[in-house]
Amino acid sequence: MTVSAQAVSVLCRTPVFSVAMQISYFHVPVEMPQDLRSDAAVVIDVLRATTTIAWSLHNGAEAVQAFASLDDLRAAAAAWPADARLLLGERGGQMLEGFDLGNSPVAVTPERVAGKRLFMSTTNGTRALDRVREVPLLLTAALPNREAVAQRLLAKQPSHVSIVGSGWEGAYSLEDSLAAGALGHRLLELDSTGSSAANDELTAAVSLWRQWQSEPEACLRTATHGQRLIRLGDHDADFRCCAGLDQLSVVPTQVEPGVLRAA
Repeated sequence: MTVSAQAVSVLCRTPVFSVAMQISYFHVPVEMPQDLRSDAAVVIDVLRATTTIAWSLHNGAEAVQAFASLDDLRAAAAAWPADARLLLGERGGQMLEGFDLGNSPVAVTPERVAGKRLFMSTTNGTRALDRVREVPLLLTAALPNREAVAQRLLAKQPSHVSIVGSGWEGAYSLEDSLAAGALGHRLLELDSTGSSAANDELTAAVSLWRQWQSEPEACLRTATHGQRLIRLGDHDADFRCCAGLDQLSVVPTQVEPGVLRAA
């Protein structure tokens, strides 16, 4: 069950203070300078990892544990009770052999995931999470929980936020920049005097969002990874779900390295 954008705003609304928040966007994690001292990071993988994570936690998953390595995932999952775990994974957009689910936000229904720990590894998103796991406040965002994440950041008042795209195998992705722009645009809109763009990449992403904000699904389908999914089969429901703006109040938050819970 989804909630309206108005309901999300009511659920997540917090007093907005001038926080002097600097916002940067990096297309992929390796673009982040090693000496950058971000006190918050937001990882984005619109198609489809961070959308799937948000919907999983919204639908009652106990936690999502993300892995860059499949060997590490299998070892951790083996130590968890079989009736309380699910393995989620894909490579190249296709479900991994022997896993319970692929990487589809429409597949993580309450009936499948409620009360379960989801052990997850994907081509790009979980690898991006692994690269920034040491940042003090680590969140994930997608278009469905954009408003909730913006409100959480304003409530926490970090001095510097790094929005990190997952890209595709180390390269730029249009869809992640779209969502980064959506989040950046909302933060600047909510706190126009205290928050500012810290790099040109964020400014460009905001411009991209302004161009496509009335038809985000069309942008997702235009992206090269969107085209890849179209070639793999019928992903219409995934596209609709990934493009649904401000539908969820859940904010996936790292509570221990690699482990995300609803907050």
